[in-house]
Amino acid sequence: MRPLRPLLCVLFGLSLAGAAQSATPAGAQLEINSLLEDVGASGCEFYRNGTWYDAKRAQAHLHLKYQALAKGDQIATAEDFIVRVATRSSFTGEPYRIRCPSTVAEASALWLREKLLRSRAKGAAGITPTAPLSGQSSQKRAVSRPS
Repeated sequence: MRPLRPLLCVLFGLSLAGAAQSATPAGAQLEINSLLEDVGASGCEFYRNGTWYDAKRAQAHLHLKYQALAKGDQIATAEDFIVRVATRSSFTGEPYRIRCPSTVAEASALWLREKLLRSRAKGAAGITPTAPLSGQSSQKRAVSRPS
């Protein structure tokens, strides 16, 4: 058994090297994790494929979708996450939407870009931007309710 130990170490090392090459860069990973946490803690509802889901289910869905794309080296920045994971359904192409208490529904991409811009503006955890954002931040409008 002893001669197998060096071989196992080499194989284990190669598997780690492959994992490191396919991993999202650390700064982007921090931003993506922050966005996923924002989704889960938002108290908002997310529209996906004809159904409104609570924030925790939306977070879980986006996390699974992110993991699948990250394994294929398709996510290098937080912007990639927003565009490739959190903008629209991979199956129907239908845009994801979000509606929070006291606001009208808006595109999830706009909501997430706003969160990312705010996080970067605050210098959250010393993170530097991984790429410039395109598009404008969303403007939330309060839903008027009769008194």
